[in-house]
Amino acid sequence: VAVACYLTAGRKLRLVRELEQLRAVATAAQDVVLRPLPARLEGIELAGGHLSASRGAAVGGDLYEALATPYGVRVIIGDVRGHGLAAIGTVAAVLGSFREAAHEESRLGGVLRRLDRALERHLRARASGECPLDSHVDEEFVTVLLLEVGADGEVTALNCGHPWPYRLYEQPVGPAMARQTAPGEVLPPLGLFPLPAELPSARWSTLGVGDTLVLHTDG
Repeated sequence: VAVACYLTAGRKLRLVRELEQLRAVATAAQDVVLRPLPARLEGIELAGGHLSASRGAAVGGDLYEALATPYGVRVIIGDVRGHGLAAIGTVAAVLGSFREAAHEESRLGGVLRRLDRALERHLRARASGECPLDSHVDEEFVTVLLLEVGADGEVTALNCGHPWPYRLYEQPVGPAMARQTAPGEVLPPLGLFPLPAELPSARWSTLGVGDTLVLHTDG
């Protein structure tokens, strides 16, 4: 009995160490993929962070990025179904595509189509076994919200299954007021259905001095 207990305890200890090592690797990979946001872009102050809603699930599928481009400040926030290394691989594929397309595509719809094609290639590679992180590829999808803030402060948005942001308005007296942005048409998350020929975009009123947009995921 003593020998059996010793072997069982040793096996559990090895499993715990392997789990801790895997989590450390995944956390390091996530830190590389999710770069810290710049403090300021084209007169817009930025801040961002990641906090898991589930205990012990520090590594998830959330993604975000903000870039100054010839077409304005472009922002992406999204959420990959699932968590762990497989989700991080999908996050890397989507963010890598955004970081290129945001500078090259003159229209926000062109950026979204590039993201859709990048996700399709990534999932196809996983399904064919080229990627060792295969995990329910047929059920994989990504919610995405794209924003473009023009030089005049006007905001354009494209939404694929993601929560709309909130806007904080400064008041002459008292705390700021929070309102959800006027929702436009919402497309399905990327990866579930092909994008339609016409992409419905939402346009919001110009951001004023002191106004704040709060983007978030549903996790």
